[in-house]
Amino acid sequence: KPILIGVLLAALSQFSGINAIIYYGPSILEKAGFKLGEALGGQVTIGIVNVLFTFVAIYVIDRKGRKPLLLWGIGGAVISLLLAAIFFALNATSFLALIPIVLFIACFAFSFGPVTWVVISEIFPTQVRGVAVAISTMSLWIANWIVGQFFPLMLQGTGPSVTFIAFALFSSAAFVLSWKKIPETKGKTLEEIEHFWKNDTRQELESLKG
Repeated sequence: KPILIGVLLAALSQFSGINAIIYYGPSILEKAGFKLGEALGGQVTIGIVNVLFTFVAIYVIDRKGRKPLLLWGIGGAVISLLLAAIFFALNATSFLALIPIVLFIACFAFSFGPVTWVVISEIFPTQVRGVAVAISTMSLWIANWIVGQFFPLMLQGTGPSVTFIAFALFSSAAFVLSWKKIPETKGKTLEEIEHFWKNDTRQELESLKG
């Protein structure tokens, strides 16, 4: 179960569309009606917001916990992506379309982005942690490659509205995974986390026998 959670969380963090926006931000903003110079300026804004809210995550992660940050951040990302899809579908003005994109970056930067790395470094049993983290990291970069390769095709073929809806669906799956399956690891030692998984497995086996 921990390796499945690690692989899925890492992959879904990329299927949320974060690097599609980082890599192709100017193209997206041009679709929203920005001129090239304005689109590049919008991309700078996205970068600044990304950095600032990453520092927010660093500041609050050990106070609020991993799971609350994931739930609040991913929930905000889903709403932002849906708003972006609606604005693009309605051909909203350029700066109005930028708002949900910047909001998505902020939500991702204080939750999904950094917290994913913290979770996959904490949830695995000690004896397999190195291999498990490597597999989860590989999953993340494979997903990143898929998004990087296919996002331009989606943007041209289906348009930004449908593309953002797809990202919202993947983010919704990540929200359910975080809510249902990821344990809170704040304040717990690695040994306590390993003990949790052993108890969880034991309870599942007992329920199956029952």
